[in-house]
Amino acid sequence: MGGESTTRTAPRGGGAGKSPAGGRTGQRLSGLAVALGLVLFLGGFAWGAVVYRPYTVPTSSMAPTIDAGDRVLAQRVDGGDVRRGDVVVFKDATWANAPMVKRVVAVGGDTVSCCQEGKLKVNGKVVDEPYLPDGTPAEISSFPTVDVPEGRLFLLGDERDNSVDSTAHLTDAAGGTVSRGAVDARVDAVVWPMDGMLQRPTGFEALGDLSAPGPLRTVVALVIAGAVLILGGAAYGPFAKRAAASRARAGAGTGAR
Repeated sequence: MGGESTTRTAPRGGGAGKSPAGGRTGQRLSGLAVALGLVLFLGGFAWGAVVYRPYTVPTSSMAPTIDAGDRVLAQRVDGGDVRRGDVVVFKDATWANAPMVKRVVAVGGDTVSCCQEGKLKVNGKVVDEPYLPDGTPAEISSFPTVDVPEGRLFLLGDERDNSVDSTAHLTDAAGGTVSRGAVDARVDAVVWPMDGMLQRPTGFEALGDLSAPGPLRTVVALVIAGAVLILGGAAYGPFAKRAAASRARAGAGTGAR
């Protein structure tokens, strides 16, 4: 009686100490983004580790495609899947029994010879090799026709005048050829320096199917997408706190009359 009536206004947002619904949803989405990012990031790295092997090429026998000291990623493949034009990593006891990197120019059943107008000839067809150093012939010196036995490969370096390849082993029992079983991997890309994926050996298309590129691009895309999700999700918390603090300051300034 005679007293003043007091009106209380309920705080917005459902009471003190409770975060807005939007904030809770944002936190859940942030956590989900980080979790999904970790799956993609780690999954991409795991897939790459299973499929690919890193190698450092010690010589310039594959220049300019691969220079001495370059770091490459080679896809683990079965020797039976190797095609003409592939750059492969192999190990053969006759070839010093150490990992070597060369290009396959002929497979079992092929005939290969050099040179016709400075170009390689496989199964009677002249092969264009744009990956060779500019202005250089397919070989410095010609070699007679070689019949490649089934299950074997004939390999050359892209730097033909500085490569110990099949032409240096023509007098061996295997006529310079290497067993498909000696192949450990197929080079997909030069990763250091970052030259990227190897160019497709289109000069061999007229002789048969080429190998399909490995999944390296997909692996890299998964890793990048995972990193983006992790960083984006982790950044949400500090960003949301700053936004909330900014709104609170704005509200306090409006209420002070």
